[in-house]
Amino acid sequence: MQVFTAVVERCPNTGLYVGFVPGFPGAHTQGETLDELNKNLKEVIEMLLEDGAPKFETEFIGTQTVMVA
Repeated sequence: MQVFTAVVERCPNTGLYVGFVPGFPGAHTQGETLDELNKNLKEVIEMLLEDGAPKFETEFIGTQTVMVA
């Protein structure tokens, strides 16, 4: 079993949840609910893994909070 970290955002224009795995080309999708997004992400990652192990373009480190005055 492999575990991937996805970044999730909500599109203000469509209201859809958008998710992607940083650095994993093609690992992105959307859904109307978080459950649907998770299902869609799982499906797209499984499909991409059929071509072999991913070659990550970047390494996901985390998020930061930036304060600006």
